[in-house]
Amino acid sequence: MSDTDLTAAEIRDLRLLAGIMIPASEEFGVPGADDAAIFADMLGSLGRDRSQVRAALGRFADLCGDGAPDQAAAALLAEAGSAVATLGRVILQCYYRDDRVIRSLGLEPRPPFPLGHILEQGDWSLLDPVRARPKLWREAP
Repeated sequence: MSDTDLTAAEIRDLRLLAGIMIPASEEFGVPGADDAAIFADMLGSLGRDRSQVRAALGRFADLCGDGAPDQAAAALLAEAGSAVATLGRVILQCYYRDDRVIRSLGLEPRPPFPLGHILEQGDWSLLDPVRARPKLWREAP
């Protein structure tokens, strides 16, 4: 096994944690984060976060032991630290990329461009302190 691969146990635990964090909801018509498509996206998106996710999964395995995974998941997610935060971010970002989830929020599943999104006009005077600063660049010839 290379440093970048997850073991079968880590994959099992990641899917279990994803389903505990975000279970499916018939009421809202959305899948859980352990859904096959969402989970495949999750595994394919680990990239640079893989080592942090592996660390969090190792901690989950330690907490789980022979006990209940729900209690171990609650204990893990209550802990502070970059590994647990990274694990949560990976699960959430893949979940909210799924078209079914986006539709359940009343949004159109599409990229923001070229159609764009409507942004309410705000208070442009908030930029005045930035405009008042001296230039931080030099003009190109």
